[in-house]
Amino acid sequence: MIAAIAPIVIATISFLLRLNNLGSIKTLIFDEVYYVDGARDFLKYGVEVSGAQSEFVVHPPLGKWMIAVGIKFFGDDSFGWRFSTALVGSLMIVLIALITHKLFRNSLLTGLSSALMAIDGLALVHSRTALLDNFLAFFVLLATYFFISKNYWLTGFALGCALATKWSALYFILVFGGIALYRAFTHHSGKNLIRPTIQRFLQFGLIPIGVYTTSWTGWFMSNRGWGRDVSSNVFTSFINYHQQILNFHTGLTEKHNYAASPWSWLIMGRPTSFYYKSPQGCGADSCSQEVLALGTPLLWWLATAALVFVVGMWIRALVQKQVDPAKTIIIAGMSAGYLPWFFFQQRTVFNFYSIVFEPFLILALVFAARMILSTFNRSGELMLGALFVLLFLNFVYFLPIYLGEVITYEAWQNRMWFPSWI
Repeated sequence: MIAAIAPIVIATISFLLRLNNLGSIKTLIFDEVYYVDGARDFLKYGVEVSGAQSEFVVHPPLGKWMIAVGIKFFGDDSFGWRFSTALVGSLMIVLIALITHKLFRNSLLTGLSSALMAIDGLALVHSRTALLDNFLAFFVLLATYFFISKNYWLTGFALGCALATKWSALYFILVFGGIALYRAFTHHSGKNLIRPTIQRFLQFGLIPIGVYTTSWTGWFMSNRGWGRDVSSNVFTSFINYHQQILNFHTGLTEKHNYAASPWSWLIMGRPTSFYYKSPQGCGADSCSQEVLALGTPLLWWLATAALVFVVGMWIRALVQKQVDPAKTIIIAGMSAGYLPWFFFQQRTVFNFYSIVFEPFLILALVFAARMILSTFNRSGELMLGALFVLLFLNFVYFLPIYLGEVITYEAWQNRMWFPSWI
């Protein structure tokens, strides 16, 4: 009962925090300028346009449709733009609890995982900003839940939704699909292998592609979509458009002040500033108002150490030919969400992309917590309690720059622990 109630209570409180003054920053911040504009176009035309002309866009439609749902229900204002991402950010707290419960079967760890997700600054900032990455992370986490439940049909559907949000979901399709296919080969042989092999290609191939293609229905039905008239064959035009998108992504090397190498992501070396102003009204001569996509520092640093521990345990398990679903999921999620970015060192990338693998970092921390509990028993619970209090206080300290509150410049400066955070 506690395992069920605690995550729901935590998610509800977190949802209220996400909604609190959600629309206080009235202007579009960071890349909201692209995605909110796209959502408006979808509601009006079913496809993205620029004035009377078709518009070249480089991300699939689903995430922008989800932003559009918030606008439809709550209005075309700063609250409406961000409502959907606040909702899915809160649902992710419940999802990680469900995943933890399946992996560890421990009520304390189930509650701990949801609480850790709730006090992560990067998750909070994404949940209050109308970008695509929080939707991507949500669908990936949903796919993970179905995957560990071994419901590969729904896994494929959720991964298709992730792919229809951002292309980087492709890595999760490859990793999860590869694991599922490997399981089929280890549990079947001969003629008995034919059926599960076909199923895997349908589940991790045809279904994601079908969901992805369906998300472009507005483009197919409109004559105003970019490149729609390149060929009389609509699918030829569709493929040609995607070749242009691929060229854009592979050729994106423009310098950006907040670009950050993947090497620095785990330690929050260069967090992305979504918004910064110097307003009045803080009771001092100089004031600051910032929304900084910064993970709760102590949480991320501890989770990084826990990840190193999990990797070591996973390698040892491979040598001993032992299977542990928890380690497998953590390694799979980090491999799909993090490692691919190291192959694009010349591309312009940002630290806030790490939201997609943040849940797997939390699972690594939970895995380490399980080891503490099994080693120290009652004293282990006290250790974890004290550690969580420390993490919570760290989260509260940085809360003003997660929520975009107006504070004194001195208070803001005190939170810039490293020059690279400015």
